[in-house]
Amino acid sequence: MAGAVLQPLVFDPLRRLQQGSGHDGSINDADRLWVAVDGMGGDFAPGPILEGCLRAVELLPLRVRFVAEEAPLNQAVAAMGLQQELAVALDRNLIQIIPSGPSVGMDEEATVVRKKRDASINMAMDLVKEGQAKAVYSAGNSGAVMASAIFRLGRLKGIDRPAIGALFPTRDPEQQVLVLDVGANMDCKATYLHQWALLGNIYSRDVLQVKQPRIGLVNIGEEDCKGNELCLKTYPLLAAEQRFVFAGNCEGRDVLSGEFDVVVCDGFTGNVLLKFLESVGSVLLDVIKEELPRGRRGKVGSAFLINNLRRIKKRLDHAEHGGALLLGVDGVCVIGHGSSKALSVLSALRLAHSAANHGVMANLHALSASAPVVD
Repeated sequence: MAGAVLQPLVFDPLRRLQQGSGHDGSINDADRLWVAVDGMGGDFAPGPILEGCLRAVELLPLRVRFVAEEAPLNQAVAAMGLQQELAVALDRNLIQIIPSGPSVGMDEEATVVRKKRDASINMAMDLVKEGQAKAVYSAGNSGAVMASAIFRLGRLKGIDRPAIGALFPTRDPEQQVLVLDVGANMDCKATYLHQWALLGNIYSRDVLQVKQPRIGLVNIGEEDCKGNELCLKTYPLLAAEQRFVFAGNCEGRDVLSGEFDVVVCDGFTGNVLLKFLESVGSVLLDVIKEELPRGRRGKVGSAFLINNLRRIKKRLDHAEHGGALLLGVDGVCVIGHGSSKALSVLSALRLAHSAANHGVMANLHALSASAPVVD
């Protein structure tokens, strides 16, 4: 449906999922899903978050329950000139505004979500818990988002620690690799990585539509005898698992090779990979600019290359994907980049819609039902 419209705007990690949809821009209102949005989450909230939601309801089959503090929201709407667009969306019931209490700041401790019960992130999570939304999105304090998800939605049975999963590009523009954990858990046990492999396998299969996802373990070598204590303990668990295809160790150079569909690692390693990838596009662009000939020849060459270079940068920049998934909680939860603006919000809401629309939670519940009770 929206693929042809959105593709030039932002790199779409789920582009192929929309290829089977209509391209005439029409959306059947009966097909729309409700998504809860934490309107106060993010460095630039609430204005750019609302702007992204307004674009999303026009381009994607969803509706938004936008949770935010009234005064800052009204100020942002007036400052950005969104009054008419918002009024139309409200009249069409594409967006609902839900007033919240004081929000959780980007620099506050994650545990503050217990005290600020009517904070926007908590109220957004409650909408999912109560069945009033199929997914939740927040670009706020990632620790607070995770804490709120655990307290409000709860963990899936058999999952000790939820993980943040991010989609990385590969050599193949039609293929992405799901990397988890990318920052939720610094110190891990082998059982955590095993559980995340199971979660990633279901997500890759159901949402990314990979028939048999290949699971990899981030390590410093291909041999099963390589790695630190965590890798050495994790490898046999993954190798013995019959519910997914374990493709072996994945060295750093192989993460983007296209040889793996899901790779698991501790949150410290995953976050280093994520932040490194975020820098690659900008650095590559700067290096190429520096190497172009000076003078008239360089200007002519730059004119021909500039659009291609920008597309390369977007393919490599994870921030362009809009958000990462919090896997292991009892609901679809997407965490956005703190600096998210309208286009990133739009892409993240597409990710949330795709996860909710493909019934991934039903299979995660089935996995959970077969798991032993976690003490």
